Amino acid sequence: MMSSRLSIGRLSGALALAGLLAFSGTAAPLVAQQLPAGALRASGDGVTPAFEGWFENADGSFTLLVGYFNRNTSEAVEIPIGPNNRIEPGGPDMGQPTYFPGRRGWGVFTIRVPKDFGDKRYTWTITANGQTNAISFGLIKDYQVEPYADAAMGNKPPTVKFAMDGKTYTGPPVVGEFGATLIGTVGQPVAITYWVADDLHEEEGPSLRRGPPITTTIVKHRGPGEVKLENARPLADLKDNGKVSTTATFSAPGEYILRVQVNDSTGDGGGGFQCCWTNAYLKVTIK
Repeated sequence: MMSSRLSIGRLSGALALAGLLAFSGTAAPLVAQQLPAGALRASGDGVTPAFEGWFENADGSFTLLVGYFNRNTSEAVEIPIGPNNRIEPGGPDMGQPTYFPGRRGWGVFTIRVPKDFGDKRYTWTITANGQTNAISFGLIKDYQVEPYADAAMGNKPPTVKFAMDGKTYTGPPVVGEFGATLIGTVGQPVAITYWVADDLHEEEGPSLRRGPPITTTIVKHRGPGEVKLENARPLADLKDNGKVSTTATFSAPGEYILRVQVNDSTGDGGGGFQCCWTNAYLKVTIK
């Protein structure tokens, strides 16, 4: 099995080689296009889908791992499910985000496909700031990844759970599965608590240690209003079983999904590799 340690250049190529497409209108033919290499802008630029790779599940089915690249450094883009944010066939809604903070979002959702999926393809199309980008993805040769263990170093993703005796989540998220369901009121802080841990693998090596032993980030994935986090990157208290505590305040009633991302010392996106980091979802109902 191929190691998950894709090179940075290879991973950048995945945004284009795996089927990055741009088109001026929905009826125009799809034309392969290299990811623009120009300087990033603060706002006004587009959002590009990103195919991270695929992996085999224990039952013989497969999981497709998908993220995005918001080329704006500070503009978060909101794109409801529909013509401007759709996955085909089978969509338009397949669990993708509707909220895109600036820059890169690694492996923010997954699509599970059957063992006989073969050479079929999905296409995710995003239109933002007048720019339309799409990527075609599936079980593409040479894009098999190992998100649950780094074959070269033996490193594993950190873990997160939303109750001390609750289920432990590790690796890519599962669409429709929530670590906890919270209830709150518009304008009132909602407490968010979870516990994280990491194997602190001794063979991780100085070249891969790019940050603290473990970090966490909370990001709005979907929802009808603005989410204000007391701290979007709350610290884990490693002396208290890795406990993390913060609050979120919601501007409008409705259903929200928050994504909790946990990174080990390899950093955001595993430093460009598909291991070792974890994403899990929280569901919040605001009345």
